[in-house]
Amino acid sequence: MPQLFAYTDGACSGNPGPGGWGALLVAREGDTVLKERALCGGEAETTNNRMELLAAITALETLDRPTTLTIVTDSGYVKDGITKWIHGWKARGWKTAAKKPVKNEDLWRRLDEATKRHDVTWEWVKGHAGHIENEKADELARAGMEPFKP
Repeated sequence: MPQLFAYTDGACSGNPGPGGWGALLVAREGDTVLKERALCGGEAETTNNRMELLAAITALETLDRPTTLTIVTDSGYVKDGITKWIHGWKARGWKTAAKKPVKNEDLWRRLDEATKRHDVTWEWVKGHAGHIENEKADELARAGMEPFKP
């Protein structure tokens, strides 16, 4: 049975500054790649964390039907936010443990909603460490940022 992976990454030139996100969707059966789909985009004035979030959100929102997949990210912020911190944020009315507003609440809410229709496993990989698909996601994020660079 094929497995689906979404390799996601964000990039920013300055933080804030022009940014891009990339997602590489890969359907695999064992070591055989059955299908790949590359997605990317960007914004003129954003942060790296927003781009990391948008990469995962877009990967999930692109799927037409409920799916079981693994999202592979080099962002501890995204992985820990969606698997650990979000439960407390929601319980506290979208406030941090320090009672401050959650940064990027709009995107966290969107990611939370996008994950509801899918069975998602989150996996962290070290960025810029030669992981082939993570490097491809990084290339996509940089391509998504390109139109917004001065």
